[in-house]
Amino acid sequence: MNRKTVAVIGLGAMGSRIAQNLLKAGYLVVIHNRTVEKAQPLIDQGAIFVTSPRAAAEQSEVVISMVTDNVVSRQVWLASETGAILGLTPDKIAIEMSTLTVTWVRELGAAIAQRGAGFVDAPVVGSRPQAEAGKLIALAGGQTETLAQVKETLMDAGAAIVHHIGTVGQGMALKLAVNALFGIQVAALAELLGMLSRDGISPAATMACLDDLPVLSLAAKAAGSLMVAQNHAPLFPIDLVEKDFRYVTQTAQDWKSMIPTSAAVMDIYQTAISQGHGNENITRIVQLFV
Repeated sequence: MNRKTVAVIGLGAMGSRIAQNLLKAGYLVVIHNRTVEKAQPLIDQGAIFVTSPRAAAEQSEVVISMVTDNVVSRQVWLASETGAILGLTPDKIAIEMSTLTVTWVRELGAAIAQRGAGFVDAPVVGSRPQAEAGKLIALAGGQTETLAQVKETLMDAGAAIVHHIGTVGQGMALKLAVNALFGIQVAALAELLGMLSRDGISPAATMACLDDLPVLSLAAKAAGSLMVAQNHAPLFPIDLVEKDFRYVTQTAQDWKSMIPTSAAVMDIYQTAISQGHGNENITRIVQLFV
């Protein structure tokens, strides 16, 4: 049984499952969340709740953050009195698993390095089912030696595979690209299902054919099945999809890179949000076309 102490900050859909996986693997798990209610099921399973990110870091060897966006991540790590960075020492390692901008992650990594602690950005590909099944894929950026020290912890947290992409921020860069590519595929599929339906070819008939063709990724096929079933329970809510596209466009601007396709698709998700679908799954955008 692993008795390493790991902090998990942020207990949303993904953070709560990461914490639960670590508890099942035998870690001592310290948790923090802005609302105590989300922490209670984990407390009942033996997790230790603390009232600030700083306290979580002070009581742990490895500190994992899984939060919504840059704003929350900055508050978690760098708040003047309660930030987790204040609890880091040279023998500890911080892991940012949220999907954030590359610029912010590199700023955070530099700040943590000044404390002498280790840092890895390790956002994950996958959603709630993959987290529960231990089939996430982590895309890591950071020093090889630092990643080696926490690779087992990442796998116990729910990753089946850990790819070392490169230096700090490069794991995040690839994660943003992955999410954009998925969002582009879903939007393209939704609009084509809508176009074909105008001539009487139902989404179900289209997907039945596309399932036998090599033009769709497995992820797009799964999304298409949800569109046909009109099942839009929030595995990847549109609000988060749109946030990730904004972060992709910000990153592209920083790098002076042209991404016209991503920019155009972002507009589609923003339209869906304006129509009240932000809390629904990415597949809900099919209703804009069918």
